[in-house]
Amino acid sequence: MTIRSLARLGTLAGLALGLMGVSFAQDKSADDVAQLKAQLAQQQKQIEELTRRLDALSKPEQPGRTEASAQGNAAGPRTLDPATRPLVASTTPIFPNTPPPTPITITPPSQATMSDTSNPLQFKLGDAYFTPVGFMDMTSVTRSTNTGSGIGTNFGSIPYGNTQTGSIGESRLSIQNSRIGMRVDTGFNDYKVMGYWESDFLGQLGNPPNGGIAVTSNSYVFRMRLYWVDVQKNGWEFLAGQSWSLATPNRRGVSPLPGDVFFSQDMDVNYQLGLTWSRVPGFRGAYHFGDKAVFALALENSEPYVGGGNGGSAIVGPAAFASILGTQVNNGSSVISASALHPDIIAKLALDPSPKAHFEFVGLETTSRIASPFSATAPVQTFTKAGIGGEFNFNFELFKGFRLIDNNYWSDGAGRYIFGQAPDFIIQANGNLSLVHSASTVAGFEATAGKTMFYGYYGGVYIRKDTAIDTNGKLIGYGPLSNDGQNRSIQEITFGTNTTLAKNPRWGALNLILQYSYLQRNPWLVTGTSPTNANLSMGFIDLRYTLPGAAPAAK
Repeated sequence: MTIRSLARLGTLAGLALGLMGVSFAQDKSADDVAQLKAQLAQQQKQIEELTRRLDALSKPEQPGRTEASAQGNAAGPRTLDPATRPLVASTTPIFPNTPPPTPITITPPSQATMSDTSNPLQFKLGDAYFTPVGFMDMTSVTRSTNTGSGIGTNFGSIPYGNTQTGSIGESRLSIQNSRIGMRVDTGFNDYKVMGYWESDFLGQLGNPPNGGIAVTSNSYVFRMRLYWVDVQKNGWEFLAGQSWSLATPNRRGVSPLPGDVFFSQDMDVNYQLGLTWSRVPGFRGAYHFGDKAVFALALENSEPYVGGGNGGSAIVGPAAFASILGTQVNNGSSVISASALHPDIIAKLALDPSPKAHFEFVGLETTSRIASPFSATAPVQTFTKAGIGGEFNFNFELFKGFRLIDNNYWSDGAGRYIFGQAPDFIIQANGNLSLVHSASTVAGFEATAGKTMFYGYYGGVYIRKDTAIDTNGKLIGYGPLSNDGQNRSIQEITFGTNTTLAKNPRWGALNLILQYSYLQRNPWLVTGTSPTNANLSMGFIDLRYTLPGAAPAAK
C-alpha cells in the first residue's frame, strides 16, 4: 500500500468519526453542533497538510525497478536491478543458468467422471506427475499333485501319478504376487517422457531365500519386474530399460505398459502355457504411422539356452563338453553368466485398423556361440549358430464385450522365448550346434458381462526331437533318450473369472479372481509300465485390492 493510499484511508477514517460525532450531536444544542463541525473542519485541514508533506518526502522510482500495475498486483514481487540487490554468501548457482524447458501440456484425470470431489492417488513435483501403481494379492492355490514350485507352475516338470510327489496334492496361501510401483509422466518442448517401475515379491523362483524361514516367517524376496523410460516425439518413440520383450504379444500397438501387453488374465504367475514372453533389459525404437500402424525394432538381452529352466527339459550333451553346460551356456542353473554373442534382434509390425482389432507380425534372431574346451593354444576353436523365430498374433472384438485372441509362435533355435520350455540347440559330439525346432500357441476368448470378466484359453507347446551320437556311441541331444527324459508336447486348458466387487476412485478397487486349469505333458519316451503322460488339475482363488489412481492424459 502506498503513502498516498494511507493518507486517503486516514481521510476516510476522519470523515467517519466526524459523521459519528454529528449523529451523536443530534440531541445536543445548536452551539454544541457548531463546535463539533468546527473541530471536524480543523481535523480535515490537518490531514490534508500531512498528506502534502508526505508526498513531498516521497522519492521517484529508482532505475531498474518495476512495479506491478494496480490491476496486476498479483503478478508477484518487484524485480530488482542486480546492482542494487543485497550481497549473498555465493553468487554461483548450484545448477547451470540455462533457460528452463517448456513442458508439454499434461492434465490430470478430470474430476467430472468421479463420484465425489476427491482426486485419484497422484501427486505432482515440478512438471512431472507421479502415479503410484500396484495391488495387494491374497492368493490361494490348490493342485492335485505337488509341483514344488510355489504359486507359479513349472509346466514342463509336473510329476507322474506313480511317483511320491505325484501321489499327494498341495494347497498354499501366498501374498507374493502383490506389486508396488510408480508411473511418472512429464515432458518438454514436443517430447513426451514416461518412466515406469514395478516390483513384486517373487524373487528366487518364488521361494524364500532360506527354506527354514517358511516354518515361521515367509520373508519373500523383493524383485524388480519392470523399470524403463520411454520418450516420444511426433511419430518416433525410444525405450530403454527392463520391459516386456517386444516378442510378447500386445493388445494394441507396441506399447510397453502392462495394460497394453497380453500376458493372459491367469492368476498363475507363470501365465498361460505356450505364451511367448520375457522381461529383460533392452533398447527399443519405434515409428508410428499414425494411430493404425507402428513398426518397432529392439535389441534385448540374449541368453544361449539348452533347456533345464522353468521346468523345461534339458538336452543331453556330449561327455567331452560337459564342462560348458551351466557356464558358457545356460542349462537352468546359470545366473546370467552364459556367453551371449550379441543382443537378440526383434522386429514387430503392429496394425490396429480399429479399436476392435489388432494384428502383429514378429520376427527375431538370436545367435549362440561356444568355445571348445580342448583348444590349448590360440586361436581357440569356436562354434556359432544363429536361430530365428516368428509370430503371428491377433485379437479382435467379435461383438460387444466379447474378444477372440490367437497368438502363434514358431522357432528354429529360439525355444527360450516359450518360457524356457524348449532348448535353443543341442551340442553334437564334434562341438557343432544343431538348432531345435519348437512351436507354441495361445488361443481363447475374453468376455465382459456386468462387473465380471470371463476368460478361457488353450495353450500348447511342441518340441521336435534332435539327436546325435556321442564319441562313446551313446545317443545325445533332445528326444527319445531315456524314460521321461524330454518333453514332446505340453498342453493346458484354462477357464476363469474376474469380478469387481467394489470400485471407487477415492480408495481403489476390490476384485475376486478365480482360475481353473488342466495341464498335461507327454514325453518323447515312455518305457515299461510308466504312465504315458503326467497331468495336473489346479485352482486359484485370489482377493485383490488395487490402489486408486489414474495416469494423466497428454494433449
